[in-house]
Amino acid sequence: MTVPAHPHLGDSNPSIGEYLIRRLQDYGIADVFGIPGDYVLSFYTLLEKSELNAIGCTREDCAGFAADAYARVKGMGALCVTYCVGGLSVCNSIAGAYAEKSPVVMITGSPGLRERIHNPLLHHMVRNFRTQYDVFEKLCIAGAELNDPNTAFREIDRVLASCKRYSRPVYLEIPRDMVHVRPGQNPVYEHLEVVSDTRALAEAVEEAAKRIENAKQPVLLLGVEIHRFSLRDQVLKLAEEAGLPMAATMLGKGVVAETHPQYMGLYEGALGEPEVTRYVEESDCVVMLGTFMTDINLGIYTAELDHSDCIYATSEELRIRHHHYHDVRLDDFIAGLAERKPRPKQQLPPAPTDWNKQPFVLQPEEKMTISRMIDRLDEQLVDDTIVIADIGDSLFSSTELTTRGHTEFISPAYYTSMGFAVPATLGASTASPEARVVAIVGDGAFQMTGMELSNLVARKIPAIIIVLNNGGYGTERLLHPGEYKFNDIHTWNYHKLPEVLGGGTGYEVFTEGEFDTALNTAWDDRSGPSILHVHLSPTDSSRALDRLGAKMQQTVVGG
Repeated sequence: MTVPAHPHLGDSNPSIGEYLIRRLQDYGIADVFGIPGDYVLSFYTLLEKSELNAIGCTREDCAGFAADAYARVKGMGALCVTYCVGGLSVCNSIAGAYAEKSPVVMITGSPGLRERIHNPLLHHMVRNFRTQYDVFEKLCIAGAELNDPNTAFREIDRVLASCKRYSRPVYLEIPRDMVHVRPGQNPVYEHLEVVSDTRALAEAVEEAAKRIENAKQPVLLLGVEIHRFSLRDQVLKLAEEAGLPMAATMLGKGVVAETHPQYMGLYEGALGEPEVTRYVEESDCVVMLGTFMTDINLGIYTAELDHSDCIYATSEELRIRHHHYHDVRLDDFIAGLAERKPRPKQQLPPAPTDWNKQPFVLQPEEKMTISRMIDRLDEQLVDDTIVIADIGDSLFSSTELTTRGHTEFISPAYYTSMGFAVPATLGASTASPEARVVAIVGDGAFQMTGMELSNLVARKIPAIIIVLNNGGYGTERLLHPGEYKFNDIHTWNYHKLPEVLGGGTGYEVFTEGEFDTALNTAWDDRSGPSILHVHLSPTDSSRALDRLGAKMQQTVVGG
């Protein structure tokens, strides 16, 4: 693992808070999301004086979602909230970041050490002073309470290195009377380098290469870690040298450009395109790189993959058939395999890579449906577009979009927490200001966190928010058919929110022609955010959701 070099401190004697800020900058973090509170105001004061940009959010969980998306785009993100009422409010966001391997640094204040004498009942406290720390110990890969000047710098280095190494969230708690404490000497920096066992690496590469060479139908199945650890170029080198077709999981959508001539599409078990499913499942050597086989990735466990035919390589495990290799880094394994240049000895069966989509033909007077909306949006995407999809049909329909070049696709496709998209738009737009960010969000998810649109307005971020209004929770209607009121929600005039928030532009859409006009106008408008309020039938659903609904109904309801 490459850890950023120690900052040049010269003769300075930084405080604990100052040192943390410098180390965040070393990891490429330029912005910190959050909400201030009394236990963290001292650290916020340092943030205000530093080169870091402190971005105040409308809610703590929104700050977590924003930091998560920022991390997915830029490599590491950070948020800063107060003790318990702030920290515990962000649990869901951090849990999602852990589940989906997003490297987020959670910074929180806490009561000062001197305040804790005689165990007083201080405001925000729950049970005892360790409660919040204990909660986040379950949600983060590493954590530390910076309560000892003699170890604070080393703890900061250790925790941030773990965030980078494992691409998972970490936790740093600063008692408010420790922020300005200066240990009296420059920190003793420990450069933590994780290296592969060279013999295990060589054996693993050779075994994998021979499996590929002797296979009749080898295929690469790419997952989210290819993106998290910036391994796309190495994977493409391997695929092109070996001439192997590629597929991706839903969580790994967009890890390589879907216009690549060797790319087949998403593998989702019985939920995906039948040709892709058939090709992967008939393979006698599935090389799974950075792939976590979640229930969604497996098509609600409809996938039929024989582990004896799989090479399974992630940052946490390397298994070739029934052989386990330890202390082998994922990047070293992929690079070694690419250098080994395995080439199948026999000609491979033709893979379903030639997907020629029919040009979209606008039917201006037709009522808008989600499938037609996705088809029209697909034509609009360009190389530097970032697509953010919330949960439900926002996600399932979006899997049919085509990522091009450096197009990013961001969604909580494993943890599946509603309300991700709008605050994530703030995070992604902050991380990549020049990118065109398009968020697709259902009306139910929007009502949870949609007021983060206020920040997009305040910062004049030209993002496009597409709200799919079907009057409720469309996915759950398919899961549990019937006239149930609990799946219905009150409709808002989403297109009028810019009037309330004092900026941006709203569009109300009923037909294909209205959507086409709104999308074109919004795309050319760089003055601020645009919100497209798309009216859909309560019974409308995408092709992907229809397939998913049928399978999940059998699993969840049929039980």
